[in-house]
Amino acid sequence: MAGSVRNKTAWAVFAILAIGIGLYPLMYFFSAEEFGLLQGKSKEISANMLWRIGFYGHIVFGGMALLTGWSQFSRKLRTKKLELHRNLGKIYVLSAVISGICGVYIGFYASGGFVPSLGFISLGIVWLFTTIRAYLAIRKKDISLHQGMMVYSYAACFAAVTLRIWLPLLTIVLGEFLLAYKIVAWLCWVPNIVFAHLWVRRKGLTLA
Repeated sequence: MAGSVRNKTAWAVFAILAIGIGLYPLMYFFSAEEFGLLQGKSKEISANMLWRIGFYGHIVFGGMALLTGWSQFSRKLRTKKLELHRNLGKIYVLSAVISGICGVYIGFYASGGFVPSLGFISLGIVWLFTTIRAYLAIRKKDISLHQGMMVYSYAACFAAVTLRIWLPLLTIVLGEFLLAYKIVAWLCWVPNIVFAHLWVRRKGLTLA
């Protein structure tokens, strides 16, 4: 009974965080002035149209991936509404691929130099690789590989959530935004991937 309550609570928190941060990009469109990460960018970068396309492509489609991806882990949805599961999955894959490509591009312009750039570019590559592999696996009817890769893919996607948890906390603890940002560029996703690995092993899903 206690385990069931814990599981339901964890699922509810997981869904709320995914939906909340999934809707977060809307704030960039309703803000009258430069908001969030845009505030730390130089005028030269902010004025670069290609960078702005990459930035907004990353946050908008990343938000869509967060909003659609969490539901893919619902066993109830998979068993009772398979067609909806498939359609949401297609939206997730398309959104993740677009956001991932944009993320790799804007990663080269990350504040703080080489360390955060490498962190965010690596995250984008991991997200793209696991998402595409998950899609190709289901096309081949390899459900175990598909499910395993989707766990990794959404763990990378969920970095958008963990980044917004860790960054303000570390900024307060360290007293410096850029140092916190360099750490969070890795901290926001590497532990997620470790957790995904443990989850996949626990479920006995194959990755070969």
